[in-house]
Amino acid sequence: MTRFAGKTAIVTGASRGIGLAIAQRLVADGAKVVITARKQEALDAAVAELGGPEVAVAVAGSGDDEAHQDQVIATAIETFGSADFFVNNTGINPVYGPLMEIDTAAARKIFEVNVLSTLSWTQKVYAAWQKEHGGAIVNVGSVAGLRPAPGIAFYGVSKAAVIHLTEELAVELGPDIRVNAVAPAVVKTRFATALYEGREEQVSAAYPLKRLGVPDDIGSVVAFLLSDDAAWMTGQTLTVDGGVLLTGGV
Repeated sequence: MTRFAGKTAIVTGASRGIGLAIAQRLVADGAKVVITARKQEALDAAVAELGGPEVAVAVAGSGDDEAHQDQVIATAIETFGSADFFVNNTGINPVYGPLMEIDTAAARKIFEVNVLSTLSWTQKVYAAWQKEHGGAIVNVGSVAGLRPAPGIAFYGVSKAAVIHLTEELAVELGPDIRVNAVAPAVVKTRFATALYEGREEQVSAAYPLKRLGVPDDIGSVVAFLLSDDAAWMTGQTLTVDGGVLLTGGV
């Protein structure tokens, strides 16, 4: 497919899991990609998997480091000539347990990485490219941001903020920039291992489709939202959850 020929996408948190699957789908559809994550070795392996430096380059750094954000965006424009798409897949959840026991320093870090960096990335992509040329943005939220999520409650709070930030940005940045989000349920990645490891059959039984998600399930939906097939969609959060919200399952 060539629907993204001539386009460049920045995908954060893309050395593995959902982020890598998104990058793979965009490259398959003709885009060039700049991927980010914290570890250079993992990024180098991801670039090789994506097809090498002709289609993908990597910049290691912390997602909430604004100097890193500047470097990534400059790399996209200097290497491939544009920054048409931005996919915010950066997210952390270093704690598990009730809100009454969460360390406020950890909560602050979750909010900084999951929410504030989403805003600063968008500001920088806007200023460097999309203000003059237009584009599309997709934020990766979570079903935890749509309903209570015991055990990962503050992560859910942060993702609820991402979902509402998506709506606010869609209003501010239209008509030339579309901003949408996806809200996955449990996807089989290293990040989500604690939510299903050793009990996958039990967890997936609550899903009408009777399976957990895989990263490609999210990559295809993100590609749709970036494409012209979604040209009249902005400010939307697409739930990609195997139907689990319908049943109230975990």
